[in-house]
Amino acid sequence: MRTSILFGAILVCVAVLMPSARAADHTKDTIDAVKKALADDMAVLLDVRERSEWDDGHLKDAKLLPLSVLKAGAKAEDVARIIAKDKIVYCHCGSGVRCLKAADELKKLGYDVRPLKPGYADLLKAGFAPAAK
Repeated sequence: MRTSILFGAILVCVAVLMPSARAADHTKDTIDAVKKALADDMAVLLDVRERSEWDDGHLKDAKLLPLSVLKAGAKAEDVARIIAKDKIVYCHCGSGVRCLKAADELKKLGYDVRPLKPGYADLLKAGFAPAAK
């Protein structure tokens, strides 16, 4: 009995003291709030899809930083050339999955990252303008 209580207490301590390994969540910011932050130059839109997807079409004013580049160990100074640290980073991908992984990488570099759940096609449907081809 004492051993199980002690073991339980140790598990609770480890859980409390251990840094969270929880992955990023999609932002709760509304699409209108995202559009306003972008229009007010408070945020940047970051596309984390691969170059071939970007070349097939992307959102106007978005910046490209593929997840593969981030996961390969992009240097902080290289990322800073693409996105400013003083802006909210709304990242998106094709379906809302890769942007969560990208957000984890960008958070390690100190960015305020808010991954968007809607993917590229859904953002177009929500009124984001496509880039001119």
